[in-house]
Amino acid sequence: MKTLTPKTTVHELLEAFPFLLDYLAGYHPKFAILRNAAMRATMGRIATLEQVAGIGDVPLERLLKDLAARIGEQTGAAPAVEAVAAAGGPDRAKTETLKKIIRSLHEGKDSAAARAEFARLLGQVQPNEIAAMEQELIREGMPVGEIHKLCDLHVNVFRESLETHEDVQAPPGHPVHTYLAENHEIMRRADLFTERCRNMPEPAQAENWNGLREALNAMAAVETHYTRKENQLFPYLEKHGFTGPSQVMWGIHDDVRRMLKALRAAVEKKDIAAVRETGPETARVIAEMIYKEEKILLPTALRMLTEEEWKRIRAGDDELGYVVPPAGPWPSETAGAAEARVPADASGQIPLNTGVLTLKQLDRMLMSMPVEFSFVDENDEVRYYSGHDERIFPRSPAVIGRKVQNCHPQKSVHMVNAILEAFRAGTRNVAEFWIPFQGKFLHISYHAVRDESGRYLGTLEVTQDITKLQHLKGEKRLLDWD
Repeated sequence: MKTLTPKTTVHELLEAFPFLLDYLAGYHPKFAILRNAAMRATMGRIATLEQVAGIGDVPLERLLKDLAARIGEQTGAAPAVEAVAAAGGPDRAKTETLKKIIRSLHEGKDSAAARAEFARLLGQVQPNEIAAMEQELIREGMPVGEIHKLCDLHVNVFRESLETHEDVQAPPGHPVHTYLAENHEIMRRADLFTERCRNMPEPAQAENWNGLREALNAMAAVETHYTRKENQLFPYLEKHGFTGPSQVMWGIHDDVRRMLKALRAAVEKKDIAAVRETGPETARVIAEMIYKEEKILLPTALRMLTEEEWKRIRAGDDELGYVVPPAGPWPSETAGAAEARVPADASGQIPLNTGVLTLKQLDRMLMSMPVEFSFVDENDEVRYYSGHDERIFPRSPAVIGRKVQNCHPQKSVHMVNAILEAFRAGTRNVAEFWIPFQGKFLHISYHAVRDESGRYLGTLEVTQDITKLQHLKGEKRLLDWD
């Protein structure tokens, strides 16, 4: 191997330089998993050094140079290191300048002055450079919430430059093509809702409120669009170390959800003043998110993800639904997400603690349970969820292998970590919650899973709709299907 690049896989690296195993596994605590032979034989074959650097939140360029230096020490000839920028990554000098401008905004500097400084120093900025800037600011300690607060201001500073870039394009049926089609429809619905908000007579008649309610429900379909981004697109970006910008976007998604909830309440109360105050602002935030998607997120995703990853995204999108369905099949034969397989004996039976089942029996049994399961392993990675035709909480195949912390909005990650840390330390075994949710009453529990010796293996999440169970009284001993 003459050159180390961001796209060099762990398998390629260790096959060429086996002595690097201990060095790489000890380079960062999160890399210790590479000592596991099964992990090297599976994920190690496809994980790139770029992805590895993202997992450990370490600078990619530094990791490549350190590995090259180690190889030089052992062999007497260090391989060349491909420049990160040359491999499609952001320009380091430009990223540092962008970070300086954004810090000035967070310190209260006039945005017009920041924009002038940007124009003077940079001239042009690429979407992936804005994403890299936000990612690095988060890694350096700037809270996600702070970046979230000024996200619109960030984009406005760079808007003039972003406008010079060609619109992102993708073939019909490609996930990006569907996102773009949905954005067009969502914008149309937001415009219609804003128009009806502003033209509501006072006092309004029942038909006026019915029309406004219909327009609101149509605009609120944006939540399906956001759910697909969070559960399909974001997990694949995270595998490339792209976590900060997606966390910021998820926070904005939740802002929109709260605004839509407040709007629904105002419409039900027939509060014209609240509708007129909140409605246009909600539509504006939705429109700004569309701009960020089309000018920053989707161009960065097209540049970062492989065609095979897009195929897997397309295969899982159907489970979560659409605002606008895909314009056609893409590709002609969609590659499904890889399915985990449990080793079975020669007869096809899987030996369990108290019996044996075939893989199909076990899979269908879990899918038939009147509760939803998710399992997170000892490394906080999602390994399984039970499939249902009508899930309470959305899931798709892209979640498999994703860090569970990235499956939750930032506002609740601290609670997730508190549960996992207590389970891992052995101080707790169960955590329970019950909440009203979309007209249902849910019981959600988390259970520590341990082996015979008490070693922590992971966490099982169980969600059940107990709305009907709350009202049970007396007894029922006879079969009655009417």
